[in-house]
Amino acid sequence: MAEHGSVFAAMLKEFDRAARILKLDPGIWRILTYPKRQIVVSCPVLMDNGEIEVFTGYRVQYNVTLGPAKGGIRYHPDVTLDEVTTLAAWMTWKCAVAHVPFGGGKGGIACDPTRMSPRELEALTRRYVAEIVDAIGPEKDVPAPDVNTNDQVMAWVMDTYSMHVGHTETAVVTGKPIEMGGSLGRREATGRGVMIVTREAARHLGLDISRTTVAVQGFGNVGSVSAEQLAGLGAKIVAVTDQNGGVLNPNGLDIPELVDHASTHKTVEGFPGGDRIDNEDLWGLDVDVLIPAALENQITMDNAPRIKARILTEGANGPTAPDAHNHLHERGVFVIPDILANCGGVTVSYFEWVQDRHGYFWELDEVNARLEKKMCEAFADVLQTSQQYGVDLRTAAYMVAIARVGTVTKMRGMYA
Repeated sequence: MAEHGSVFAAMLKEFDRAARILKLDPGIWRILTYPKRQIVVSCPVLMDNGEIEVFTGYRVQYNVTLGPAKGGIRYHPDVTLDEVTTLAAWMTWKCAVAHVPFGGGKGGIACDPTRMSPRELEALTRRYVAEIVDAIGPEKDVPAPDVNTNDQVMAWVMDTYSMHVGHTETAVVTGKPIEMGGSLGRREATGRGVMIVTREAARHLGLDISRTTVAVQGFGNVGSVSAEQLAGLGAKIVAVTDQNGGVLNPNGLDIPELVDHASTHKTVEGFPGGDRIDNEDLWGLDVDVLIPAALENQITMDNAPRIKARILTEGANGPTAPDAHNHLHERGVFVIPDILANCGGVTVSYFEWVQDRHGYFWELDEVNARLEKKMCEAFADVLQTSQQYGVDLRTAAYMVAIARVGTVTKMRGMYA
């Protein structure tokens, strides 16, 4: 087993359980528990105050058996190699569950973007890309936005890469501005995917989605779009929180107004359409659906026993600790795991990559229709595996993913 920290070890627990049930070949098992490539770079940046700061950047390509590595770049003070490696592994399984021809990658820079000017962020982005330029590309590794990065950052990535290779290469990143070869529907894709699998889960459990109550932790891109999409089906979004606090209204929050408030104030706290609520209070709410859409390890045994939701849809990556997940499953909570629940983003990223490479772009209705089909197929595959083997959805999702990657690994054979 590869030597990594606690986050990676938690992922391996889920992997090992699924691999045992599949009776995975021991050699393939070993291959799939090691990252293919880990890159650590130093990124010196001339700051606005005239001083030079050196930031540490990472890019991990966990597995490229099914195709180019795929995964976001995050800017956050707590970014570590262990975290990025784990996220790259999750991307491997996520792409396989979504049945798109990508492997898993992830990148990040340990920095606090809230304390940096646009010029400093651009300089940092361009230096980071210059340091990893030989490792990325449309056929190698295709980055995307993640925590604290957006379409503007992807535009800088694309431009920097294009300057190095000597021609405009739009397919090197996804999540770009529409004007630069981005796909319609990409920004909403992860949240739309969360809505689709939540709707399918409700249908499976005999719940009327239009009569459900929903609480959302995190109101960034994934959380806000998930709330908008579910509200569009008639669900009542009763509570939303972010890192600063939250808001509760048992009669339902006005989501468009809340989106406007969050856009203006950079937080949902202080929204006049409800009462203040803390993150910790969110877990104990009597709701039908709970969507953690923030960061990893938010649901632990400290708060899992308080959760009353019937469906827990993991909009974030790794929000539920393994022991907390086991506890919830034993209590009958229908947990839709991250590698299934939030694979809408990478699915439409794949659509964007295809459109860039063909130079032909689809209408929004076509993007959404294709996403609907892929998400429903992925949910059905995981649910069928869950029922066939009598396992929870997380184990089933890993089984689907590992079987696909493992089969191709064996078919390709060993290069020596």
